Amino acid sequence: MRRGAILGASVLAIGLTTVGVASARQSSAPVALQAPAAPVAPTPDAPQPRVAVPAPQPDPQFEQPVAKPATTRAVTPAKPAEPAKRGRSSVAIIQALDKVTTETMRFEAPVGQPIRYKTLIFTVRACETSASDEVAPESTAYVMVDTQPKAVAGRVAPPGRQVYKGWMYANSPGMNPLQHPVYDAWLIACKTSAPVAPAEKR
Repeated sequence: MRRGAILGASVLAIGLTTVGVASARQSSAPVALQAPAAPVAPTPDAPQPRVAVPAPQPDPQFEQPVAKPATTRAVTPAKPAEPAKRGRSSVAIIQALDKVTTETMRFEAPVGQPIRYKTLIFTVRACETSASDEVAPESTAYVMVDTQPKAVAGRVAPPGRQVYKGWMYANSPGMNPLQHPVYDAWLIACKTSAPVAPAEKR
């Protein structure tokens, strides 16, 4: 009887041990984890996702100052100054030379009035002086010179002819000179005083 009880107790112990081992195996068995889903490749027709890219921020240390546009004002062109007018005189001072006798005479010829010097008749049409804005002072006169011998009693005076017409220059007498085989003449100056006619030599 005692032997049978001991066998029963041994079988019961073995059964409890087996159940404990099975329980321990179940608790320590590894649990299968689910693998992460593989990424799905985008199809060509599918729109690509937009990624917001932050704008670059300027470094304050290297920031350059921004130049403001200059305001332009409408500038009206200045009107050009009118040239100064030349001074006009009423009398021309002329000096004449007789090449044969080497005699010289200076006389005044009023503008528009004929003046005789021996066989020459001088008629001044204009006498001008340079303006204030000109570089060099100058006196010029427009002179007409005719040759006409004096009338002799009982004879008809021969007709006169023009031997010179043009501008004479006081500072440059050789620029446009009177070309005559006997006489020479040139401009001295222009003036506005009353004219004095030269005395005729007989």
